[in-house]
Amino acid sequence: MRISETRAGARSITLYDYEPTPDRICDDVVRGLTRRPRTLPPKYFYDEKGARIFEQITELEAYYPTRTEISILRAHAAEMAERVGRNVRLVEFGSGSGDKTWLILEHLVAPAAYIPVDISRAQLVDFAIRVSEAFPNLRVEAVCADYTAEYELPDDVPASRSVAFFPGSTIGNFEPGEAETFLGRVRRLVGPNGGLLLGVDLRKDPGVIELAYNDPQGVTAEFNLNLLRRINRECYADFDLDGFRHNAFFDDEASRIEMRLVSERRQAVRVGGGPEDGAALEVEFHQGDHITTEYSHKYDLLRFAGMADAAGWRITDTWTDEREWFAVLLLE
Repeated sequence: MRISETRAGARSITLYDYEPTPDRICDDVVRGLTRRPRTLPPKYFYDEKGARIFEQITELEAYYPTRTEISILRAHAAEMAERVGRNVRLVEFGSGSGDKTWLILEHLVAPAAYIPVDISRAQLVDFAIRVSEAFPNLRVEAVCADYTAEYELPDDVPASRSVAFFPGSTIGNFEPGEAETFLGRVRRLVGPNGGLLLGVDLRKDPGVIELAYNDPQGVTAEFNLNLLRRINRECYADFDLDGFRHNAFFDDEASRIEMRLVSERRQAVRVGGGPEDGAALEVEFHQGDHITTEYSHKYDLLRFAGMADAAGWRITDTWTDEREWFAVLLLE
């Protein structure tokens, strides 16, 4: 972990840097490609280009989650802030460009500190600087990390309590058992008096869900394929992006979107073999073989409440849109 300071006008941003190294990324890629079914970790979507593409996705008409969650936050942010309490330390996982963060920060009363945690360092630093400029009395400490891994949060600011903010329905990217584990980790990070403000995508018409991940403009396809571009760059791989196509479908039994990259032909892909890697891994694909790159689970509230309870949380407040497509929950 490295600690550095970035200036923001007369102020400085402290950056705690746990960014995954290329060696770790490539180890995760090799592990995923040698299992069945083949997988790639979705957390690696978010290099600098991937983060920009995802921001384009959130603006698409077909992609309802961001738009719907923001409408809930706009309608209820003041009430959420009141329930969260004053003088809190707000810890956000996957802060991204922060469109939802502003809506909460603007309503918090005398927040003690804001700690964004994100795997995309460039986007994280840019956003932390903008928050510091907009809220000059707010302590901002950025953590560049894979928030599913082990890392330490800065804890040098007195606060009434710590509250985590995890918008965007990203909890749905975990398998249910992994989601329960993650919720347990968050509970330990925020402590016995802590809270969690969480976005959850709800079950609805499968056609609505599938369109959100198969936009006609092909932006989600480009986002998916950019993962291979990053692996080529950082892991000495030779994926032919024209040899794979994006596919996403709703698995009703598992209540989730499964996003895949499907091989268009028989081909072999090399991964590794760089100057410090030793022998490369060669992965054989037949036409139609696929790599799973992301799950996005859609929950009903009763099922989610059971999972939260198993992780040591209880849902105290629920806010939804009028169609009940999405929910923002406060867990204590």
